[in-house]
Amino acid sequence: MPKTPKYQDLTKFRVSRGFRGRNGMVVQLWWLCQATLFALSPQPFYGWRAALLRLFGAQVGQNVKIRQSARFTYPWKVKIGDHSWIGDRAELYSLVEIEIGAHCCISQDCYISTSGHDYRKLSFDYTPAKVVIDDEVWLASGVFVFPGCQIGQGAVVGARSLVTRDVDEATIVAGTPARPIGKRELNNAE
Repeated sequence: MPKTPKYQDLTKFRVSRGFRGRNGMVVQLWWLCQATLFALSPQPFYGWRAALLRLFGAQVGQNVKIRQSARFTYPWKVKIGDHSWIGDRAELYSLVEIEIGAHCCISQDCYISTSGHDYRKLSFDYTPAKVVIDDEVWLASGVFVFPGCQIGQGAVVGARSLVTRDVDEATIVAGTPARPIGKRELNNAE
């Protein structure tokens, strides 16, 4: 006999009209393109992958290097500044906007999340919030960024860290949750 849900009833979950930002056909076309033309492209075809993202509405700067195993939920909600890198298996869960500045390094296996769920509601609604990563940020391997976080210019986030709140400019953070462990000095050396 089926039980009546007390904490979350997924049959009540709904995505509001227009939430995806494009109609269902465009969403499916992007996911097909991402699984084939994007993911199967040779590693050095950075321009090709940037062009595909732009075709679907992403704002991608000049000389951006995106690995073919990176994934974008809705590219039309993503902005990436000039000379930035998006590493292997990086996931940009762009249910709402993700802004990545110039000269950023988003290393392999990073996950940038723009939504969770409201566990207090039986309908388990989305809780979307924009993520902003300012210029010259380095997210080392396996970093998870929570919805709504802003990472300040020049910040460094250590490998496998969990960013649950904003990170100040030029601050080095690490851990779960990420905590300040140092400051980044200006680097004028060639």
